[in-house]
Amino acid sequence: MPWDEQNTLERFDDSHLDRLNMAAALLNATGWIDHLARLVAIDTACPSGGGHASLTDALQDLFAPLGFALRQAEPQEGLRHSRPVAGPRMALVASRRTGRPICTIPCHMDTAPPGPGWTRPPLTLTRQGSLLFGRGTVNMKGAMIALWSALRAADAVGLPLRFDPVLLFTTDGGTGCFPGLRYLAEQHRLEGHVLYLNSTAAPRVWAGCLGTFDLEIRVSRCASAAGEHGAARALRTVLSALTDLQAELAQRSSRLPAEPERGGMLRPGLSFVSVGAETEPDGKEPLGVLVLKRRFTSEEGFSRALAELQERVERAARDAGFPCLIGCRVLRRQEAVADPGEGPNWPSWQRALGWGFGFSPTSFRRLGGLGGRVLGAVQQAGVREILLGGLLRPGQRPHAPDEHTTVEDVEALARSVLAYLADLPDVPDPC
Repeated sequence: MPWDEQNTLERFDDSHLDRLNMAAALLNATGWIDHLARLVAIDTACPSGGGHASLTDALQDLFAPLGFALRQAEPQEGLRHSRPVAGPRMALVASRRTGRPICTIPCHMDTAPPGPGWTRPPLTLTRQGSLLFGRGTVNMKGAMIALWSALRAADAVGLPLRFDPVLLFTTDGGTGCFPGLRYLAEQHRLEGHVLYLNSTAAPRVWAGCLGTFDLEIRVSRCASAAGEHGAARALRTVLSALTDLQAELAQRSSRLPAEPERGGMLRPGLSFVSVGAETEPDGKEPLGVLVLKRRFTSEEGFSRALAELQERVERAARDAGFPCLIGCRVLRRQEAVADPGEGPNWPSWQRALGWGFGFSPTSFRRLGGLGGRVLGAVQQAGVREILLGGLLRPGQRPHAPDEHTTVEDVEALARSVLAYLADLPDVPDPC
């Protein structure tokens, strides 16, 4: 039965569970490997790749036959992100509406440049046994295909869905790209809850992550701090104060459990990205320039963490006993994510992951993440519940040479998505 002819929210029966099993059995017959090969062959490296228009055509070919209407979400004038943008700017929204609750599923459309170290052609899907090599197989084209395969199989057997999926295809992953997901979140265009498939294939309960921001500090002398030595002295004073703060932060903690190999809880932190000197445009005033990265907890929040940094810098300048000019500018910011799984849908997603990958209910562990994500902007916009899954296996590095996934993992993720979206009371535990 086509998706748009299904009865909305009808009471399920055992036949729906049979249809779920039928749909899962069809996944390997959807031709998804050929479609993944087409996606991998499209150069979507950001900002150098030029294949985003071709990728849009491929997504249209994949999702339009399933009833999804794809439209471009153009950034409004005056509302573009403050960071300079190079390369493609895209945000495609694909939706089909039946009146069911919304599940928003973001998929970023850009990949990292291949870089050195590849032993196989990065833009060709190469199969070796069950291994599938190619740029984007893990991050994120493999997950796109798993999602498509799940929807295609559900459509083929007339499996009713309990959510209306809204798919967001955005350019988010590369430096300098238009931050499409952030833009859509800031414009309050996200609905329901979020299922984010650019993460790990592991029995993990995502506890959230620390936020980060990069701060540029520019220090120049005033009249009584003569010449080049004045600016250098001021910069040394600021560095000393920040080194003290760095040591203090190393003693603080968060509510986020660290990876097992790290142990304990994640900590906020401060690291120095660069320290150097420049010359003012008039060529007269020497200038000390410091760029640092601050990791902050959701309890601290961005504003409080930034204010603490600025206060330490300004106090150091005052206590030094000589005047100097200090300017601070935030270069990049990603908000922390707090308690993303504290919502009504996490138990269903956990069962779906177990059914798809074979994880036992007792194997799931609560873990936090070090780096800030664009998903912090999603929470800031009011969407609190964010469920994570994906194809990255523990120990794999994202964007690494010879990036690869497996046939089994793509189909396991597809089964998980299928089971989660299916209109069933409970997905059976795998064991």
